[in-house]
Amino acid sequence: MTRTVKRAVSLALFVAFASLASVSRADEGMWLFNAAPIDKIKSDYGVELSQELLDHLQKSSLKFANSGSASFVSSKGLIMTNHHVGLSTVASLSTKEKNYVQTGFKANSYEEELKCPGLKLVMLVKMEDVTDQVEAATKDAQSLEEADAARAAIFKKLSDDGKKASGLRCDVVTFYHGAKYQLYYYKEFTDVRLVFTPEESVGFFGGDPDNFEYPRYNLDLTFFRAYENDKPYEPEHFLKWSEAGAKDGEFTLVSGHPARTNRLNTVADLMYQRDVYYPHMMYKYHRREVMFQVFGSRNEENARRVATDLFKIQNSRKNRGGILQGLQTPELMQRKIDAENELRKQTADQEPWVKLENAVNEWAGYFVAYDLLESGEAFYSPTVARARALVRYITEAAKPDAERNSAYQGAALEDRRKDLDSAINAPDKDVEILRLGDSLAMLYELSRPVDGGRALGDVTLCDDSFAAIFGGLSPKARATQIVMNTQIADKAFRDALVEGGLEKLAECDDPAIKLAQAVEPYASELRERAAKYEETRRQEYAKIAKARFAAYGEKDAPDATFTLRLTYGKVCGYKEDDGTEIPFETYIQGALDHAREHDRVDPYDLAQSWFDAEEDNRAPLASPINFVTNHDIIGGNSGSPCVNKDGEVVGLIFDGNIQSLVLNFIFDEVQARAVLVHSKGIRDAVRDIYQMPQLADELGK
Repeated sequence: MTRTVKRAVSLALFVAFASLASVSRADEGMWLFNAAPIDKIKSDYGVELSQELLDHLQKSSLKFANSGSASFVSSKGLIMTNHHVGLSTVASLSTKEKNYVQTGFKANSYEEELKCPGLKLVMLVKMEDVTDQVEAATKDAQSLEEADAARAAIFKKLSDDGKKASGLRCDVVTFYHGAKYQLYYYKEFTDVRLVFTPEESVGFFGGDPDNFEYPRYNLDLTFFRAYENDKPYEPEHFLKWSEAGAKDGEFTLVSGHPARTNRLNTVADLMYQRDVYYPHMMYKYHRREVMFQVFGSRNEENARRVATDLFKIQNSRKNRGGILQGLQTPELMQRKIDAENELRKQTADQEPWVKLENAVNEWAGYFVAYDLLESGEAFYSPTVARARALVRYITEAAKPDAERNSAYQGAALEDRRKDLDSAINAPDKDVEILRLGDSLAMLYELSRPVDGGRALGDVTLCDDSFAAIFGGLSPKARATQIVMNTQIADKAFRDALVEGGLEKLAECDDPAIKLAQAVEPYASELRERAAKYEETRRQEYAKIAKARFAAYGEKDAPDATFTLRLTYGKVCGYKEDDGTEIPFETYIQGALDHAREHDRVDPYDLAQSWFDAEEDNRAPLASPINFVTNHDIIGGNSGSPCVNKDGEVVGLIFDGNIQSLVLNFIFDEVQARAVLVHSKGIRDAVRDIYQMPQLADELGK
């Protein structure tokens, strides 16, 4: 059965939060694998997790280098993730003649699998506590700058030493806002190939209207394969497959890489995000969404070329919009205020909260300028990004080593030099002009005239700098001039500039270089301010975290940091505000019905392959396709495997409902739900609709 979701989101969130007072948040937490709440799980669910199972799940799990989660699901290196996680890779493999995003792709042999240049996945091999080493290295620092430099130095030493000893990539990860540090050892996979992905109208069925909603009917699924020495990689650990799949009320585990949560943030920090950060992000996403929609509406080829960008923007816009509405809900903020007041009553030292409030209030005046000028959101162009990297490299290289930014000191300088020649994924020139022109226009619109220049909050661009950025042209004309006339893509040009240093740079009249030179002084100052702000946050949040430990112990999991986490919960439906019961699962038949109810018009134009399968009586109409759980998940968990108590795959995380978006700040198991693809639906669709029995049989074997 399908329905149209009709509700005022803010009211729904308010009702959900109001009802939480009497509900035990038993399943809260994105737990580290070496600190899993084994006793609590046994007490709450009667399930005893073995260390062997946890290690197996950890080493079966993967992370996409830039976004999303995945897992090994066969002894031949088969990797399962979401259609939307793999979408940019599939788009990069597509052409006008072979649009795999639109048509889908399936390889019936190893030889047919497509190499994915630039795609990298990593597997967490082990974790090592290095808190004592980091604290020892920073304890004698006399300033925020010294502490930041000392921390960067010990991070690099620990990472380098770990890599030298193990041959693995090593990263120092910060937890509890600096109260704890761990060294993570990763195995990297750089030869990854596409095996199967459904049509976009299947993987993202329902499009933006159904995004973050439930019921859903999506096969949001893509399979890749890892290779080593040009042969399918044979992992020691991979996940078995559950034939029956998820059952109502069943205990389940999710292993994935949630991006960022802010549950330990102060009230002042949350108010900044509510009043400054998220409104700015929403403004940016809205204008870019309209830009891509208008460009794509001109013809089918335009639509294809910006489809991935548009999807990312729409997903981000709806996600951030839901978070913002949660922050604007008085009940949520009051709960955070009450919790903070309770902790402060038990803490003698109030200075951390005062310092953080002062720091965040000051940063609020610089954030928009930082986002536009340093982060480069005013220059939405890989061409300009490379020009800025080149100017920054030459500027830093001209300084004595001790005076350089830490990212350019010592051996790191050579790494930055190599970065200048790394491949970039540049769009077609007309698309890049579109993006750069719109972002320059955003810079113009958000800056206000003041004496001697134009101001972005507490940062003022002098008239000469502003003129140099725009070159005396309109935003669109300036974007066209830069993209069509720059030589930045020419390695010989870049090498000559590097060799000539500051003198050659000063003489260069390349339009992209000129823009980068105009921006760099402001970007450099903003980097310094950001470093001071982050160091203040790091130090004061570490003190608050320690105060929390003293008051409550380590019963709370650390905030998510896009590192591997374990969450637990159960398969369960929920009740809407009007009392409507939402069942825990949907069926493949429902996808066909949902398409017909919307006259199969975009975004409900379910692929013809599904209707052909129905007509041929091979569609598994009774098979479940999606279901929901009360797992504590957030962005980054997309592609996470969901397993039963025996470690067998029962589902694949691909979304959350609208009520789940506030999990960034606070947990709710009343209505917040993770949305998953059902393991039975995956296997049945692959075998019967897509007629790939060999792939269906490989799952879990």
